Amino acid sequence: MTAFGFPQWILLCYVFVVGTVVGSFLNVCIYRIPTKDGFWDSLKAIVYPPSRCPRCFNRIPGRFNIPIFGWLFLRGRCYHCSKGISWRYPAIELGNGLLWVLVYWMEIPSEFRSTIVDSNVQGLYGPTPVPGSGWLSPDALLHWRYLYHMILVEALVVASFIDLDLWVIPDGCTLPAMAAGIVGGGAIGRVWLAPVWHQSPRISSDLQWVLPEWMHAFFMDQAVPDWISGSPHLHGLAVSLAGFVVGGGVTWALRILGSWALRREAMGFGDVVLMAMIGSFLGWQASIMVFFIAPMIALVVVVATWVFRRSRELPFGPYLSLAALYVTLFWKPLWQSFEPIFGSGPLLVSVSLVIGLLFAGTMRLIRLLFETLGFATYDDELPGEEWTSADQLTHFMGENVDPDQGRWPYSRWPGESSGRGWSQYEQWKNG
Repeated sequence: MTAFGFPQWILLCYVFVVGTVVGSFLNVCIYRIPTKDGFWDSLKAIVYPPSRCPRCFNRIPGRFNIPIFGWLFLRGRCYHCSKGISWRYPAIELGNGLLWVLVYWMEIPSEFRSTIVDSNVQGLYGPTPVPGSGWLSPDALLHWRYLYHMILVEALVVASFIDLDLWVIPDGCTLPAMAAGIVGGGAIGRVWLAPVWHQSPRISSDLQWVLPEWMHAFFMDQAVPDWISGSPHLHGLAVSLAGFVVGGGVTWALRILGSWALRREAMGFGDVVLMAMIGSFLGWQASIMVFFIAPMIALVVVVATWVFRRSRELPFGPYLSLAALYVTLFWKPLWQSFEPIFGSGPLLVSVSLVIGLLFAGTMRLIRLLFETLGFATYDDELPGEEWTSADQLTHFMGENVDPDQGRWPYSRWPGESSGRGWSQYEQWKNG
């Protein structure tokens, strides 16, 4: 299966170029969305005003808006005022182009005789193409699912960089993608990773001798219900809605339990919305995998942060994003390992409740251990109203003397440090 009859290297080059162009748009989203507190205001800020220098406010000439090369042609400086432009912009454009290539490489098989089954995101019960249908042929189905997943990936990139910079995840970078996940899942109908419900037939035969007869109605004799293949659009919508509810609901529940156990906010509400967005694209099974894989990815960073910076907190959004990307790209081997768990039928509900109780008890035990050892437990709570993203931005700017804190360093006007009383501080910091 070679897409559209073109060699794979030509397709990858084309995908890379498209990724860099989209990466230029992501730079705008990362910079402008958090500048407004309201949802609609943050979306309007993306398109207005047009691209311009943030210092001299002059429009950037169109010939210098070419991804990566525009920054190189300008040598990292504004065309009008010659002030420095951060290298982060071309880096995101380059990285996003490579990200488009990576996802395409993993999702679209390139061998001549390959089929949809050879895709790395096609699980055992994955969607099947419609023979004789142009827009849902095997080749078309793979590319529809690829574009569907890239919407998720791009939203994760924007949310991750904003969270790294400001420790907030605005709704402007998650809610539009969430809507696209739900609408696209229902409209296309065959972009899901796993069916909304399946059950190993072996469970019925093994448990019918143990469980009472009234519970036999909850077990199926087949792995996947018939209505899934008969109503693909309804099933696609069900997958997205179930992922939205489970991804956001589980994170919200654990946020409440963690806050109760630790007596402080254990997780921001932006992470809850981010997980709901991930679930709307990947389904409820994948969202659960993401939630448990993300802490493993963050563990190494937490240890390094504690050793070098003595910091006890970190933004969790980037690690949820990395876990979502990992689950998407390696879905086939992950599903082979976890399919028996998710195929356990009604037993999965009981297991989930037990895990939730164990989590709450573990968090409470950790708090008691901290109190016994004399560590601070953050008993002080923020009084008053809800802590908004605008409050976070104001707090972040007011509490940090370093002008580069929470953002990439950039070349400033030489007199700015002296005018704000930073000159001695910067001389000390730079040796």
